[in-house]
This record gives sequence, structure tokens and C-alpha cells, in this order.
Amino acid sequence: MEMVTVFTPYAFEIGEKIYITEGRRKGDWEVIDCDDAQVTLRCPVSGKEVVWARFAYHVEKREQQWPQED
Repeated sequence: MEMVTVFTPYAFEIGEKIYITEGRRKGDWEVIDCDDAQVTLRCPVSGKEVVWARFAYHVEKREQQWPQED
């Protein structure tokens, strides 16, 4: 067993209001479109819209087999 950091894609929903705490995406955003590959966000202050490849979030650290056998 090893200590493994697990990442999970976030299931964005259109109309969702989100806040990103760090990095170049930092700030408040509204989800205005999303599909399996991309998410489109709009800044509520400037109105700027950006399209990014869907990104994952750190969810937890846990002990598990690594690498996993698929």
C-alpha cells in the first residue's frame, strides 16, 4: 500500500457559480457551458468569457494500491 493523491474531474453544471482559490483561473466565475472536454466560464465583473479544457481537483489523500490494475 502507498499514500496516493486522488484527483477527480469536477461535474460542472451550467448556471453554477464557482470560486477558484488559486492560479491563473483565480476568482469568481459562472459556468455558462460545458461538455465532456471543455468548460466555458464567464467573469461576473468583467463579462469576460473563457473556454478551458475541463480540469480536475485534488479530492483526497488515501492509502491504496499504486499503480492500480485496470
